[in-house]
Amino acid sequence: MSKTIIDTNFNFPNQKSVYKGKVREVYNINDEQLVMVATDRLSAFDVVMPKGIPYKGQILNQIATKMMTETEDLVPNWLVATPDPNVAVGHLCTPFKVEMVIRGYMSGHAAREYKAGKRSLCGVQMPEGMKENDKFPEPIITPATKAEKGDHDEDISREEILKRGIVSEEDYRVLEDYTRKLFQRGTEIAAERGLILVDTKYEFGKTKEGKIVLIDEIHTPDSSRYFYAEGYEKRQEKGEEQKQLSKEFVRQWLISNGFQGLEGQSVPFMSDEYIATVSDRYIELYENITGEPFVKGDISDIQSRIEANVIAYLSK
Repeated sequence: MSKTIIDTNFNFPNQKSVYKGKVREVYNINDEQLVMVATDRLSAFDVVMPKGIPYKGQILNQIATKMMTETEDLVPNWLVATPDPNVAVGHLCTPFKVEMVIRGYMSGHAAREYKAGKRSLCGVQMPEGMKENDKFPEPIITPATKAEKGDHDEDISREEILKRGIVSEEDYRVLEDYTRKLFQRGTEIAAERGLILVDTKYEFGKTKEGKIVLIDEIHTPDSSRYFYAEGYEKRQEKGEEQKQLSKEFVRQWLISNGFQGLEGQSVPFMSDEYIATVSDRYIELYENITGEPFVKGDISDIQSRIEANVIAYLSK
């Protein structure tokens, strides 16, 4: 098996604290910068799988940083540097406690809710007579509260966010505007590469100066769902499953093996062969969405590589 990075315990110069999320570990440097390490952990149904996926962290980090560069003319972001294939360094921000989920198509969670008879998602009405993977007349924003590690993200409406004071109305208007602009640009980038951006989520934070910026990942296979554009219409007409590039294939495999993150369920065994196929799918998505060949980082000793690269960057 290839070596993977599952957990980190770095002690960087001027480090104040470390926050460990589902798949990322964020180091606070002197209350000025954040060093975000993308691990190879795989999370599905808000549960972290027992084994890592080779190159997954590098793939997520490199897609996210590329997409931030390709959208920075529209929406300001937190990114300052990428000193290592698995690392992004950015401005210290206070994250908003909501994830801005936007859906162009009735897929995944929205489709599961629709099949269960619901026609409203996060306070947004979904039209009658839709089939799974149909395009919505307009993209819909369906926010989720950001869960702590181990908890489940929960759907929440705009009205509830404002009522509970999770985000001020003034700030929320900016989040909505940025979300729509990013999704439009992401849709255009995907189309250039023969893909459909189906749905995605964005996270935002506020800098010390009070500026709202895009943080975390953007347009990666963990935060987004993609379909291949070629054959989409025909597959819809025939009622066939769409050919997709996203983490949904992992979710479907888990569901078929009796796991949806519910109480009493245990994660099915993932063989080395299965994990290798997941890694290959992530590489396939990287190459499709970026239009560039994936260059594998040196994984002979990932921990030492990251530590050396980050310390060299911080000491500049």
